[in-house]
Amino acid sequence: MSDTLSVATRLRAMDDAAIAAAMRARDVSPSGVKDFFDLAEAFVDRASIQQILTRLDRETLAVLTAIGQLTEEAGPPSAADLAKRLSALSDREVSAASVSDRVAAVAGLLLLDEESGRFAAYDSVRDQLRSWPAFGLPSLADLTAASAPAALEPVPDVDHRFIDRLGAERAFAAITAITELLLEVEREPARQLAKGGVALPDSKRLAHAMSVDLESVAVFLAVAERAGLVARETWSWMITENGSAWLLRSTGARWATLGSAWFERLPIDIRALLGERTHALWGSGLRGYIDWLYPAGGDWMDERIGAYTRDAELLGITANQAPTGPGSLLLADGIRSAEEAMTALLPAEVEQVYLQHDLSVVAPGPLTPRVDARLRSLADAESRALASSYRVSTSSVNRAMASGETAESILEFLGSISLTGIPQPLDYLIGEASSRYGQVRAGSVTDPRPDARSYIRSDDELLIGTIVVDQNLSSLGFERTSGNRAESRFPLDVVFWTVSDARYPVAAEDADGEIVALRRQRTARPAPADGPHPIDALIERLRLGGEPEGEETGHAWLIRQLDAAIKAKMPLTVSVTMPNGTLVDYQLEPTSVAGGRLRGRDNRAAIERTLPLSRIAGISPAK
Repeated sequence: MSDTLSVATRLRAMDDAAIAAAMRARDVSPSGVKDFFDLAEAFVDRASIQQILTRLDRETLAVLTAIGQLTEEAGPPSAADLAKRLSALSDREVSAASVSDRVAAVAGLLLLDEESGRFAAYDSVRDQLRSWPAFGLPSLADLTAASAPAALEPVPDVDHRFIDRLGAERAFAAITAITELLLEVEREPARQLAKGGVALPDSKRLAHAMSVDLESVAVFLAVAERAGLVARETWSWMITENGSAWLLRSTGARWATLGSAWFERLPIDIRALLGERTHALWGSGLRGYIDWLYPAGGDWMDERIGAYTRDAELLGITANQAPTGPGSLLLADGIRSAEEAMTALLPAEVEQVYLQHDLSVVAPGPLTPRVDARLRSLADAESRALASSYRVSTSSVNRAMASGETAESILEFLGSISLTGIPQPLDYLIGEASSRYGQVRAGSVTDPRPDARSYIRSDDELLIGTIVVDQNLSSLGFERTSGNRAESRFPLDVVFWTVSDARYPVAAEDADGEIVALRRQRTARPAPADGPHPIDALIERLRLGGEPEGEETGHAWLIRQLDAAIKAKMPLTVSVTMPNGTLVDYQLEPTSVAGGRLRGRDNRAAIERTLPLSRIAGISPAK
């Protein structure tokens, strides 16, 4: 039976969950699939087979290759046959149980089939593996003969306190950079390009906020996405609700979220390897072992492992390729023990700051999340390190008041955290900003139109005129409707925050003219589930259109089977129901299906036969 026909028949018999799992594991796209034959062709496509083979480990590949060789020699082998062949080729005993486990895994990937305890790899899989040596990929002898290299090198006898200190410094730097990343995309989402990567202006903005080079933005963004702190929505990177909650956690808890996400995505076999050798270097020895374990992995595996080892250095799980104390605990005991160890190494958080006469705020250490979040709401962060600095300005005070703060609440908060009291220039600035706040009011138009959804107004007509002609606000398209009022086609939140960012003393108001607080809260929301997943929808459609109970669908299935046999030039046994009710088998090599009839060459009788499809009771491979 041809691969396509065999896989199509098997797909029809599989349950929906197994089909969906195979499609996801094989990266089979549901687009363009009209029936089970189309789906089967996607699974037996040589490029698709090569892709999944590159992701299999050495022992699994050896099992698959041995199945192909034994099938050609004596027919489909059993698990015991495979274990015997593999044991003879390698320097160790291979058990039938381990063979069965690996066969079960690849059978779920639709690379082979099993019948009565014997296994047969599909022809396309066998052909692909047979061609490997010509492309420098391993043969069965190579897969079984090569012994595993030393996986990891022992860590030199150095001061482990130095490794832990270096790892903690890197972890703190990563947490700081990701914190700034989240705050910046919360303030203004970063645009994702269709070809991949963040738009250059946004990359520069993020790099400046994070105090990192341009190339590092994508790395930190990937780490944050893996931890669920950011997500893409409508082609923009935005903070998630998990990201907002992360910002309010302690430094140690923030690291635990990042470290846990790294650990959970680590391949299980590599996780086990590193867990057994938690005091060994991750350098060339690890890469050499990975190359041995995944002999066809190529660039895909290099990029995969490279990203994990890079991020391990970034998060302080390793330092100069040696596991840190928290990193070793993460691999051996889990995230809770690792979090305790890393928290002890990270700088202690503080709640007191120095308020300076130049309107700056200096923190002698990392602030607690509560104080940091509140301080950022009324001051602009200028630098973030072990000692951070902020600056209070008229625009930052306006921003705080837009969120519901008052001059009294600001002074009370600053007084509670200050080690130096409140300097007179700062007290004056807050009072002055408070008195000017609300000179410009923004609100929603009561009867919104396509050209007017919000407005700004002020008793100061000159101030309104300045805003209308401000080039930094030209994107809002203000149309002046009177001396003290202008309208925009954009909604209130867009107008309000754009005018506020331009440092105008704007306040939001309701329909009664009362000042209301606005919060700039932009979080990515999961896309609404308009229907089932594309893969699940495809399987449901195939079931509805491909079950053989009805006469019409059974007829269509027969035609597709015959088409596949014709394409593969495969001889068939065709069972035909005669007028008296008896079944007669014909050995045919089908040549065409047309006009409700099957035409084929009967080589035994040396004649061309034409059979009505309505009389065909079944077909099977010729014996």
